[in-house]
Amino acid sequence: MSTVVSQAPAGASEAGIAPHAESNALIKPGYHPRLTNEDLAPLKKQTWGQYNIFAFWMSDVHSVGGYITAGSLFALGLSSWQVLVSLLVGIVIVQFFCNLVAKPSQVTGVPYPVVCRAPFGVLGANIPAIIRGLIAVAWYGVQTYLASAAFMVLALHMAPGLAPYADVAQYGFVGLSALGWVAFMVMWVLQAFVFWRGMDAIRKFIDWAGPAVYVVMAVLCGWLVWKAGWSNIDLNLGGIKFQGWDALPVMLSAIALVVSYFSGPMLNFGDFSRYGKSFDAVKKGNFWGLPVNFVFFSLLTVITTAATLPVFGELITDPVHTVGKIDSTTAVVLGALTFMIATIGINIVANFVSPAFDFSNVAPQHISWRTGGMIAAVGSVFLTPWNLYNSPEVIHYTLDVLGSFIGPLFGILIADYYIVRKQRIDVDALYTMSPKGEYWYSGGYNPKAIQALVPSALVPILCVMVPALRGGANYAWFIGMGLGFVLYALLNRNSKT
Repeated sequence: MSTVVSQAPAGASEAGIAPHAESNALIKPGYHPRLTNEDLAPLKKQTWGQYNIFAFWMSDVHSVGGYITAGSLFALGLSSWQVLVSLLVGIVIVQFFCNLVAKPSQVTGVPYPVVCRAPFGVLGANIPAIIRGLIAVAWYGVQTYLASAAFMVLALHMAPGLAPYADVAQYGFVGLSALGWVAFMVMWVLQAFVFWRGMDAIRKFIDWAGPAVYVVMAVLCGWLVWKAGWSNIDLNLGGIKFQGWDALPVMLSAIALVVSYFSGPMLNFGDFSRYGKSFDAVKKGNFWGLPVNFVFFSLLTVITTAATLPVFGELITDPVHTVGKIDSTTAVVLGALTFMIATIGINIVANFVSPAFDFSNVAPQHISWRTGGMIAAVGSVFLTPWNLYNSPEVIHYTLDVLGSFIGPLFGILIADYYIVRKQRIDVDALYTMSPKGEYWYSGGYNPKAIQALVPSALVPILCVMVPALRGGANYAWFIGMGLGFVLYALLNRNSKT
């Protein structure tokens, strides 16, 4: 049974925060300005239905990264049925955890960093917020760069004379060609435009973007199958190398890969579930958007990838390159635009909204939701993500080390809400700086959350950095989440809430 304490109609704030007449924020008297703005306050109205959540997951799945991830599982040396079982088990695990993390934000109407004030303290919540925000900034840059690759395919197809400007050696700056810079900044501006129009515009965008990608992908798949002939398509992309029990460790790695791929959006899913009109609507949206949608998308992906071998004479796992090889201007334009839209979709939902709330949480009166998002966008340029992406070792260590914190943060949040607090949250206490507040702890920080976070993040980091422990790197999220959950629960075993 979920309990929300003291959520009442809004009034004028004695701290000087007055909500705009058309705002959806529920700002009450006494909410401290250091913890409150219109973006972080509880929602007055929660309007998203199951389709909106379903469309959110479509936008998250239908991307170049998702395409390559799904296709890569079929190249592990497993048979098709073993891969499908791994995909299904992995995505059902993701669905289960998304339902868990969705509930505290849905019942309170507050975003992820505000929910984190319960386990970490009203000021300590900036620790998970900044960690999640930095991860999103890195991925935001990489995804924008991937989207710009589709733009370049389109530009070079329409104007082959631009080829010299796509050469870094001739016209390059900090590792990116002149045409690459134009493509990157075009995608950067387009994403910023959608984001700047607000959460309702984002909802409208993802409501049609995900289905649109499906239509074009189905057409691309159908054309390739028609060109190849069904009998010439082998769905076992890498050849079957593992039989019987030998396949089990590989299947477990595939399951872990699926969960890890979604670990970022899963952690801050509360940023979106807070808009759900009911928890039941969120759960139904998760069901259709995760197991049903992901397995169907994966099948479409692998058939498309497998068909590239008989059609083009080589196995192409990147859909942008597949589109670029089609000798049809209409197909190239449609395909490139589709994958640009797909990447904009995942980038906004996974890597723009999250740091917007996270950075706003650090200084609510100075950093609005829009400002927080733009900080992330500008920061992604200075990271030069093309250099990160083109250096697998750098991106591996950077993102894996940051990612080692995702599991522990998730485990601590879930343990606090379900085990320690028995699904009870005092919403007003999330916005007070009073030393008597429930989430003040010690100076606004909960030492027990930090004590649980450090060792539970250190173990996954060691799995990534130490060669002898590298075998555990694939399971870093599970290791960190389990340790964070257990350590936090043990540290609070005598707590009374």
